[in-house]
Amino acid sequence: MAAKKKAKETKPRRSSYYAVSGGKVVFSRKFCPRCGPGIILADHPDRAACGKCGYTEFKKAA
Repeated sequence: MAAKKKAKETKPRRSSYYAVSGGKVVFSRKFCPRCGPGIILADHPDRAACGKCGYTEFKKAA
């Protein structure tokens, strides 16, 4: 019997990082403070992390 194929996981579209508020386009993600603008922090359930330098910000438990 052939193994089942897994569905390909899709990455979020770049356009989902932006939001329109008050007629202006605003970037909704955080940039890495060490690496500078252009490097986006990955959003995890308990933290935000930089994949380039390893910088991590932990979110407070509610």
